[in-house]
Amino acid sequence: MDDELILVQDLIHEIRGKRVMLDFDLARLYQIETKALKQAVRRNIARFPPDFMFELTLEETKSLLISSRSQFVTLENTGRGSNVKYKPFVFTEQGVAMLSGLSF
Repeated sequence: MDDELILVQDLIHEIRGKRVMLDFDLARLYQIETKALKQAVRRNIARFPPDFMFELTLEETKSLLISSRSQFVTLENTGRGSNVKYKPFVFTEQGVAMLSGLSF
């Protein structure tokens, strides 16, 4: 159980002054594709105000992925390769809770 808590804690980041989790990490935890998670969020976008979820800018995405290569994520394990094609959604604690009520 403690190992699982450490894993989740390692996936929490501070971005724009908020503690958030990245869409591709949450998709991994839910054992679904990131694409499916994003589609479910878009179908239910009214449930995700800016204090629940926001999309990173391309610059934030590149900076996050490059600066954290040795810490928690590599470009390869995001499924995005070295070309960042899609900007990740990031979810606050309330957004993560809201995700649990969606159908994927």
